[in-house]
Amino acid sequence: MQTPIEHLKLTIQPTRDALLSHSVYSQINDFAGIKHFAKYHVFAVWDFMTLLKSLQIGLTCVSLPWLPVGSANTRFLINEIVTGEESDIDEQGNRVSHFELYLAAMRQMGADTSKIDQLVSLLNAGSSINDSIDAVDIPIQVKQFLQYTFHIALHAPLHVKAAVFTFGREDLIPDMFTQILNKIYAAHPNKVSIFKYYIERHIEVDGGHHSELAIEMVSELCGNSNAKWEEATKAAVDSLKIRSLLWDAVCDNNFV
Repeated sequence: MQTPIEHLKLTIQPTRDALLSHSVYSQINDFAGIKHFAKYHVFAVWDFMTLLKSLQIGLTCVSLPWLPVGSANTRFLINEIVTGEESDIDEQGNRVSHFELYLAAMRQMGADTSKIDQLVSLLNAGSSINDSIDAVDIPIQVKQFLQYTFHIALHAPLHVKAAVFTFGREDLIPDMFTQILNKIYAAHPNKVSIFKYYIERHIEVDGGHHSELAIEMVSELCGNSNAKWEEATKAAVDSLKIRSLLWDAVCDNNFV
């Protein structure tokens, strides 16, 4: 008999397969293509942390006085993932968040960081997330992607957040992409080394250990509730479709 998590995976598989075969991967075939891809992908790297931290806020105590919240197992799961994402290590062993590591990779390759820098600056200055997204000149698909993430982070129940985080964000780099990246690295080792390290680290941590922890978290939060499993499955499918919008933006906006 199928377990609920197996049923969820089977249901979302066609949508996941479509995303992994998106034309964006075949179009990133040179150094200029990687730079262009990073210009838009960085927004997913950044808002990933908002989704993750919203889970931490909901599953652990982040206010004073401290009180135990939920189960110790889910607290452990989310705290371990946060530690790895917010304070991982770079190539030299220095502590760094995955977002900061990605920005370093972009700067090494000379990719355009002006849009993500502007968004972060607006937020640091106190602008609301919606006003900040509206103010930055980025494709509508990127704005829709960000708006979806923040809607989930701010308003969705925990089991839905966990499903979006687990199945809409983790383990979505096909072998084809890493093969292309290896070829580009061979031609431009001094410009792509950080990006290559980031992708390898992402596959190792996010697609491996963190993916297993996240799946366990979804199972814990949905429990024996058929309604929660149905909501989690729908959210997982929706999040994959939204990620496809981001890839559409990469392909549709002056791909060079």
